[in-house]
Amino acid sequence: MRILITGSSGHLGEALVRTLRSREHELVGVDIAPSPYTDVVGSIADRALVAHCMKGVHAVLHTATLHKPHIETHTRQDFIDTNVTGTLNLLEEAKAAGVGPFVFTSTTSVYGDALVPPPGAPAAWITEEVEPVAKNIYGATKLAAENLCRLFHRNEGMACLILRTSRFFPEQDDLDSTRREYADENVKANEYLHRRVAVEDVVDAHLLAIERARDIGFDKYIISATTPFVPEDLATLRSDAPAVVVRREPAYAAEYAKRGWRMFPTLDRVYVNERARRVLGWQPKIDFRAVLDRLRAGRPVVGPLAEAIGVKGYHPGLADGRKYPF
Repeated sequence: MRILITGSSGHLGEALVRTLRSREHELVGVDIAPSPYTDVVGSIADRALVAHCMKGVHAVLHTATLHKPHIETHTRQDFIDTNVTGTLNLLEEAKAAGVGPFVFTSTTSVYGDALVPPPGAPAAWITEEVEPVAKNIYGATKLAAENLCRLFHRNEGMACLILRTSRFFPEQDDLDSTRREYADENVKANEYLHRRVAVEDVVDAHLLAIERARDIGFDKYIISATTPFVPEDLATLRSDAPAVVVRREPAYAAEYAKRGWRMFPTLDRVYVNERARRVLGWQPKIDFRAVLDRLRAGRPVVGPLAEAIGVKGYHPGLADGRKYPF
């Protein structure tokens, strides 16, 4: 199968290329940044370039995007050009070329303000039924791109699946306060409870989406590690998260104590991957319990694929003190 991968120099794009190369697929990687995983250097906002890349392609994995940290350095028009116009170009050229599955990498950031309940309310239980309330240009443009995928399925009959991924990048947290108060691996381990996913599992979800897209037609899925929490935990998660964690995963306390780590005192949302597991058939391998197993074995929180790819960063040389200094 010949597969077009957009954003092939990025963290997920590279992960997909590395994995698919080992399975002997024919790949076309496109990115604005050159890398060993990119065949065509250019922007998906360039319609002619997209048409060129689409020749002979059987499926599209569309991971290219401007991310939330780029809000610091890019204009709103830049976000529209890449995240909206770029997606439209890909959909139109895929339709013209008769391409089959189209898999769009979206983000849980589309939920925006729906992720933060008002003071005193329980933590939010985030499923695909929660209505997104975009709070910045990143979320707004990713949601617009999702709607374009829905439109092309509705009006053009294209098989389009949307994967709303939670955090999988290895960069440090974007909040200064979190970076000051917690070790980086401590942060990432905590997040596997409610808002993080292993890049290996994200890759598996994308490859499964290619296989299932024609049968499903259109759908959207939250791609995040399986949480140990249930809805009955939400009120206490907001007021005393460690008490819930020690009840659901009692082994965590000893492993954290060895390292001087701490659980976050409160959690404001929980991402729920039930639909992806039930409908898509996705079986993520890494959850909070698996992370504890890694720690007991003396291994890092991140897996081997993430380690091989490494930190790419968003803003090389950006001075500290900006909102996103990495």
